[in-house]
Amino acid sequence: MKQTDGVRELRICSDIVEAVPAIIRNSALVIPILLGLGISACAQDLEPPPQKKQTVQTPTPAPTPKLPPDKSKFAVILTGIGGEEEYTAQFTSWARALRDALVDKLGFADEQTLVFVENPSGNQIKPTAEEVRKAFARLKSEMKSDQMLFFFFIGHGSFDGKTAKFNLAGPDLDASDYSALFKSLPAKRATIVNMSSASGEFIKPLSAAGVVVVTATRSGSEQNATRFPQFFIDALTNPEADTDKNGRISVMEAFEYATKLTGEWFKQQGRLVTEHALIDDNGDGVGHGKAEAGDGGLARTTYFDSLPQQQAGGDPVLASLFAERLRLEGAIEQLKARKEQMNEEEYEAELERLLLEFAELNRKIRAKQK
Repeated sequence: MKQTDGVRELRICSDIVEAVPAIIRNSALVIPILLGLGISACAQDLEPPPQKKQTVQTPTPAPTPKLPPDKSKFAVILTGIGGEEEYTAQFTSWARALRDALVDKLGFADEQTLVFVENPSGNQIKPTAEEVRKAFARLKSEMKSDQMLFFFFIGHGSFDGKTAKFNLAGPDLDASDYSALFKSLPAKRATIVNMSSASGEFIKPLSAAGVVVVTATRSGSEQNATRFPQFFIDALTNPEADTDKNGRISVMEAFEYATKLTGEWFKQQGRLVTEHALIDDNGDGVGHGKAEAGDGGLARTTYFDSLPQQQAGGDPVLASLFAERLRLEGAIEQLKARKEQMNEEEYEAELERLLLEFAELNRKIRAKQK
């Protein structure tokens, strides 16, 4: 890249500034990389803008339109047995709220959203081991490798020191059973949120490349009924969970929001904290309570909504381009998460490659939109 070609340089600069995710733009490493490429003007553009005074406004909120169904994603809400009427009612209520958020507000197709509850009605399913296996058989036959699965556990779990299970009606399935079922699916991407008690033991068996695993507890010894589901489900449609203010809720943002509010709930109740949520998204089978040690990159760019399809306006080529841009955003975040394990030269070279690839993809999107 030569500095003598000023017009081309400024075009590349514009593409990179527009394409790079906001969280990357102010990175101290991006400016040296761009300067090394001879794009001083672009480096100037990337400097953080001056702080503006906040003005208090009270806009009238517009009604949120229902999103068109997105056939690129599936959801399963597996609600287990309550054991007591209070828990059965609570679990059913959470399952209903989760289903409504996914289908009515986040673009999940109703026919691709499976709901298990203890007392099913309509299209709902009884949570038995047989029915769970049938659901996975259906997913295996209907899903494609480029589609994504969101799987949620709501209920009670157990751990006897050796085997972790999720409570179903009749015989239970254990963590190794679910591991085999997930591995049988053609989809390369999945988000698995186990919000049950003793769920921490599910992280290692379910961990895999391209998979985000969230658990409400950090081990099988945390066996009290969990509060985490209430706050995680609320996060999916709550603007307060959108910490980067991009108008979307990522899995990482929902996890951080729910973790924070769960801790606050125990404090307000004056109780000892009996659950500590974990997340693993780098495939090493080790969960963490926050984004650290390589975890958090994939979850930060895995969203519940269907923005790429909305942006494409029904154009399948554009939808593919937007999906690829989202994939690159994820690659950048995962690279950041691995920074501590990489030498500086290797890290900067890979970041430079991704930024330029991002800029080229952004040009293709703009050309297609003309």
